[in-house]
Amino acid sequence: MSGQQQQQPPPPQPPLAAAAPPPAPGIPSAAANPGSAPAAALLLHPPPPPATAAPPPPAAGSGPAATGGGGTGAALGLSAGSSSSSSGTSAPAPFPHGDPALNEQEKELKRRLKRLYPAVDEQETPLPRSWSPKDKFSYIGLSQNNLRVHYKGHGKTPKDAASVRATHPIPAACGIYYFEVKIVSKGRDGYMGIGLSAQGVNMNRLPGWDKHSYGYHGDDGHSFCSSGTGQPYGPTFTTGDVIGCCVNLINNTCFYTKNGHSLGIAFTDLPPNLYPTVGLQTPGEVVDANFGQHPFVFDIEDYMREWRTKIQAQIDRFPIGDREGEWQTMIQKMVSSYLVHHGYCATAEAFARSTDQTVLEELASIKNRQRIQKLVLAGRMGEAIETTQQLYPSLLERNPNLLFALKVRQFIEMVNGTDSEVRCLGGHSPKSQDSYPVSPRSFSSPSMSPSHGMNIHNLATGKGSGTHFPGFESSCSNGVISNKAHQSYCHSKHTTTSLNVPELNNINVSRSQQVNSYSSNDVDMETDHYSNGVAETSSNGFLNEVDSSQLRRQLCGGSQAAIERMIHFGRELQAMSEQLRRECGKNTANKKMLKDAFSLLAYSDPWSSPVGNQLDPIQREPVCSVLNSAILETHNLPKQPPLALAMGQASQCLGLMARSGIGSCAFATVEDYLH
Repeated sequence: MSGQQQQQPPPPQPPLAAAAPPPAPGIPSAAANPGSAPAAALLLHPPPPPATAAPPPPAAGSGPAATGGGGTGAALGLSAGSSSSSSGTSAPAPFPHGDPALNEQEKELKRRLKRLYPAVDEQETPLPRSWSPKDKFSYIGLSQNNLRVHYKGHGKTPKDAASVRATHPIPAACGIYYFEVKIVSKGRDGYMGIGLSAQGVNMNRLPGWDKHSYGYHGDDGHSFCSSGTGQPYGPTFTTGDVIGCCVNLINNTCFYTKNGHSLGIAFTDLPPNLYPTVGLQTPGEVVDANFGQHPFVFDIEDYMREWRTKIQAQIDRFPIGDREGEWQTMIQKMVSSYLVHHGYCATAEAFARSTDQTVLEELASIKNRQRIQKLVLAGRMGEAIETTQQLYPSLLERNPNLLFALKVRQFIEMVNGTDSEVRCLGGHSPKSQDSYPVSPRSFSSPSMSPSHGMNIHNLATGKGSGTHFPGFESSCSNGVISNKAHQSYCHSKHTTTSLNVPELNNINVSRSQQVNSYSSNDVDMETDHYSNGVAETSSNGFLNEVDSSQLRRQLCGGSQAAIERMIHFGRELQAMSEQLRRECGKNTANKKMLKDAFSLLAYSDPWSSPVGNQLDPIQREPVCSVLNSAILETHNLPKQPPLALAMGQASQCLGLMARSGIGSCAFATVEDYLH
């Protein structure tokens, strides 16, 4: 009798949840209602907010319990197969329908699997989490989220045996993989098998009887390795026992455990892509699987630590030989370039002195880049753009797409209330909204001209914008621009704005007088401690992060004039986008970037919206990195430090090892050596 294997149909596409309603027509002006984000959205004419995807459909293993009469019999086993699962589904959430207790169990499962198998990318190679209702013989019944298996057949002859495979094969990146099966009832005869099998192996058999199938049977304690003839291996098992199966993907072996005690190696030279498998043969047999839903009886983590130590020792023993001096010099140069790249001036100088190296970039240049990075990470994009234009006049002119990306980020920071152009207009956002200084510093972005005919290169250089910065002098002290415009910045912005909003005339600009001195000695980034791009503590006046639930977040800090300025800036940004498209052609990335930024205004609370992640301070880091790399290119220095490239290459090699079935990659992560 052949196994009735069914082809799993592709999973249905997840439906899209209803998007937030677009702004209704007739909403009053944003200036009249500073808290009205939809009003601002209406003025900017943004696209409708993107729909949010519903949670993915449950995995094949999470469907309703299969029902059937008859007793149960049990055999546990593993089977090898192709890397694609028979069920054809991605790693599912086995509890999709909202029971809080079940949802908490699913969270605990994710945490445990991530701790056990940190090198596994479940988007690429999902882990087994349940038995597959599509990859089993008809005499097998499943229940309890497809974790309980019971026998539904007649159980008269070996031809009545039945097995089931897990939803996915065991990824090589696990290094060491383990699951346990509890014998709920041995049934009539206890003909149960636990083990592994490949995709395509006959499910009308107990695991171990066919090629690429391996099993440990409970009635006689024998192990079966692709053969109907078993070999003495361990004790028998019965009701109440917990049998574990461990697959070592480093040396391709398998051993079993009984009630937390190892029984020794059962199989060697295992093929890749094996599936956890269990088989039953007589009525009354019932077993429960534990793929990580609960703590294991056997201490598998201790066994994993043992192998991690072995692999790391192999790496440490890698022969270098006579080239040790050459390697040492190379590594020192890589470290030095990394420190320079990220602007750690003092550390770079000290490291260079201790290793008899020379710093490739001038100290003044490093500090200039460092200053710009600090402005970006503080959300002060306007000042960062202006400082870049002052220090590197042709950089943004030659990179219009970079300038556009910076301006889009500036718009997002305006919404957030952190950019200088809205801060100086009286908006005061909560500390949780930014990590901005108590008093705005000099340098804001020039006002972008609303003229649609302006050349994109004029936008890059600030020409034609009609904006002047009185009191700005670009004298350098120790290679860093010295600010002479602190006290005149806010006043200059108010007198040159083209908004003609009456409220602007009454704005109190005294805050611009309350600035702290900002000397070149304050620039070194090593004096600030960043967490996700937000300054936690600083000698330069940066605020500490506070709980966002303590203070109410307001659009543009809650200022009417700031909202008007943000809307005006958005219109200018739209004009810039159209000009850029005319001069440089269509750019899908730019279009999406602008659409996402404008979509923030379609929600009364942008921070809690589906696109609110843009307001997270951590999103400043990619912008900072791109701008820093562009500046480095102007000095003929690499865009990425060699150390980062080497780390990236190592990570890619580990990924290639995982895809090639080399399990040792699980215990050779780059992060282990960085920490």
